[in-house]
Amino acid sequence: MARRPLPRILSSGSAQIARSREIARTAADSATDVLHPLITISRGLRKLAATARAKWAATPKERRGPTLFLVAACVLVVALVPYGPLLALVALMGAAAWQGRERPVVKTGPDDAEIARLKGLYEALVPYLSLPDDPDPLFAHGGDWSAAFGDHAFDEDGRLTRLRISYPPYFTDGEPAARARIEQLLHAKSGRGREYHFDWDEEGNRLTMRVLPALPTTIAAQRFVTVPGETVLGFTDADAVQRTVPVRAADGTEDAPAVVWRTGPRSTEPHLLAVGQPGSGTSSLLRSVALQALPHGDVLIVEGGGTGEYACLVGRDGVLAVECGLSGALASLEWAAHETERRLIAANRARQSGRPAPEDTRRPLWILLDRPSVLGHLAAADGRPDPQDLLQVPLRHGRAASVTVVVAEQFDSLDALGETVRSHTRARVVLGPAAPDQIAAVLGTGPHTTPVPDVPPGRGYARLGTGPVLRLQVPATPDPYDDATSEAHRRAVLELLPERRTATITAIEPAPGPAPASGPVPDLDADTAPTPRKDPGPAPVPSPVPAEG
Repeated sequence: MARRPLPRILSSGSAQIARSREIARTAADSATDVLHPLITISRGLRKLAATARAKWAATPKERRGPTLFLVAACVLVVALVPYGPLLALVALMGAAAWQGRERPVVKTGPDDAEIARLKGLYEALVPYLSLPDDPDPLFAHGGDWSAAFGDHAFDEDGRLTRLRISYPPYFTDGEPAARARIEQLLHAKSGRGREYHFDWDEEGNRLTMRVLPALPTTIAAQRFVTVPGETVLGFTDADAVQRTVPVRAADGTEDAPAVVWRTGPRSTEPHLLAVGQPGSGTSSLLRSVALQALPHGDVLIVEGGGTGEYACLVGRDGVLAVECGLSGALASLEWAAHETERRLIAANRARQSGRPAPEDTRRPLWILLDRPSVLGHLAAADGRPDPQDLLQVPLRHGRAASVTVVVAEQFDSLDALGETVRSHTRARVVLGPAAPDQIAAVLGTGPHTTPVPDVPPGRGYARLGTGPVLRLQVPATPDPYDDATSEAHRRAVLELLPERRTATITAIEPAPGPAPASGPVPDLDADTAPTPRKDPGPAPVPSPVPAEG
């Protein structure tokens, strides 16, 4: 059956109703805007009247008569003063407008959802912060959470961003295991995926937990404002260090808090060890260190992984060699050991004769060794000495000879590092996701923050000697020859690279005889110490050149 059309009045009625509602809403809004001052004054008059009525009700009966007489006298005086009634009316309207203004709602406490979250956190802490024999427990099931919690703050999602906890004095806050249990519980109950900082006040029996903002990842490799002997490892929280350096970021120029590592004869942490997972950014850290060291010194790079991460530095001014094979690595490290001895002997002779140390002994020499465990396995299979054995002289005597050693290794090969490398690399860096016990094994102590599972490359922790553990974000220094590198980062790295050597090729040759592994430095003649030789031939791989005898 065909449907019959509705009457015109019924089909167009809904549109007319909607249009009428829109007109009425517009008129109401216009009237509200026009009458807003009158509405404000009326609201203020009601508040003033309510205040006056409350004051009158609170006045004792024996004082109401004198009060009424005083008010009447004031009204009479105002009436007799010229323009008094007009001024009184203006003052009354001003007071009413001030009292009737719309004030923003100020949140004075947590809402119901936040209170429920605080109660749940309080109940979860009861088994850890209470004893059955406590006559007046601060933490008890069904107790008052407001006595233990203070200075709490929440984000837009209702999750805790700051909380101060008061705990009983008998809690063993001096034991790392007890602290770790509380921190793990607070991390789980307050929301995972964020990094929390825990500040233990053992004297006041208070624990302050706060959420840390993410460290900026927009700072790329650049020429930092430092003096010779200072290296910027990365950037950290503003309240963790006292020094900032101007940097160029994506948002412009800003002052960023930097983790500055000092090397040289007066350094207490002359050598560095960086540990991380694959893809965590240890190679990027070594490239950053090399680019900062080249303007003031020479760099020798030994890459055990053989992935070509340092191909951009091959043939550059100041780069002595970039070795990827076992033979070249052994020859380079043997030369570095003898060069350290030569510098020590030359400096000692200059001091004995009352002269300053020669210039070539004061120029910094950097030895960057990436993944030495791979070279150690190859050397063991070939029956040759471990390259780490050749690092004993630079590690033990490098500070006096201006020789700095930087070693990068992965967690799965950390056991392959020798005792000499472990004991002399007092500056430590851990990059990438890692468990708290792994971080503590490398840095010597655990961080005061909760590590997050997903971190960007170059994100981790740093500790210089016996100092505090600092959060660290290494400046982006990727391989410029990698196809996955962004154009901005590639250009930033290429701008820092020195000029290429075109006329000569530097080759480091092994000196006759092995380098001593330990013990005092032998009294060798400085003229017979092995030195780099230059081969003017055009061959890309120079033939061995014997050292001068």
